[in-house]
Amino acid sequence: MTETNRQLVLKNRPRGMVADSDFELREGPVPEPGDGEVLVRTLYFSFDPTQRGWLNDVPSYLPPVQIDEPMRAGAVGQVVRSNNPGFEVGDLVSGTMSWQDYIVTAGGGMTGLNKVPDGIPPTWPLGVLGITGITAYFGMLEIGQPRPDDVVVVSGAAGATGSVAGQIAKIQGARVIGIAGGPEKCQWLTNKAGFDAAIDYKNEDIHEELGRLCKDRINVFYDNVGGEALDASLLNMARFGRIVLCGGISSGYGLDLPPGPKNYMQLVIRSCRMEGFIVLNYMDRFPEAVQALAGWIREGRIHFEEDIQEGLENCPATLRRLFEGRNFGKQLLKVADLPIATG
Repeated sequence: MTETNRQLVLKNRPRGMVADSDFELREGPVPEPGDGEVLVRTLYFSFDPTQRGWLNDVPSYLPPVQIDEPMRAGAVGQVVRSNNPGFEVGDLVSGTMSWQDYIVTAGGGMTGLNKVPDGIPPTWPLGVLGITGITAYFGMLEIGQPRPDDVVVVSGAAGATGSVAGQIAKIQGARVIGIAGGPEKCQWLTNKAGFDAAIDYKNEDIHEELGRLCKDRINVFYDNVGGEALDASLLNMARFGRIVLCGGISSGYGLDLPPGPKNYMQLVIRSCRMEGFIVLNYMDRFPEAVQALAGWIREGRIHFEEDIQEGLENCPATLRRLFEGRNFGKQLLKVADLPIATG
């Protein structure tokens, strides 16, 4: 096992898009686990738009990442030393970690430290069976509540959360339309994920296409983007429609946010409900979601893609990919290969 631990720590709070210069790569000794702790070698990091918000020095559902701290991230790793009877050397684990080669933990953080079940690929707990898949599950079923023959529109539909949310709506019997960027993503939505139609926001007018495909008939709009997609959908909502606010990646999640939706009075005119949520609201029900998602995957009813970059030093650039629309499916980064020498 290497005796050096590399860390990417926050050097400057970004204004706008994150830059490589906002982080500093530091090296130090591999930490030693104390009583009740384990030493985990990180294998894969998850990248999610909400991470950009964690870099702002403002109150939120989690405290902001501090200057000189390693950047927080969901991760999968392998236990290489253990002083905790609940974990053995060699166990694959998932949880909230940070941008570094090694991390000492007693199993705290947002979601604790969880063993990756045997037979599950190590990346799945970060995507389709992790926070992104669980977010799609509760956002669509608890807030969107799609019914048979409803028209459901999903923005950011080729992303990790949007693609699963749309497929869950299809499982419920709805007609599903996705909004994504580029012909390749749109073709994947209709040919692989089973969406009924897809709108290419890079080459088509969202408002015109929504008017053509589902004018005044959107029963559920699952929004990961905000901006133009949200405004256009507001003009095409059915009476008593439901709008699920999952994310707003078009804003960039910086401090200088653009104005809110200009068509919000359609909520009054059409008697619609717009509700935001964070997945941590449903933590006590996570096992329910994982069980359902795993079953749908086995049945071939949910398909997903993974976009895997490599190299700890490339973490900032990989986070930017989300906001540049370059990722296809769940954005991940590989730090190390299995097996790892333990000690």
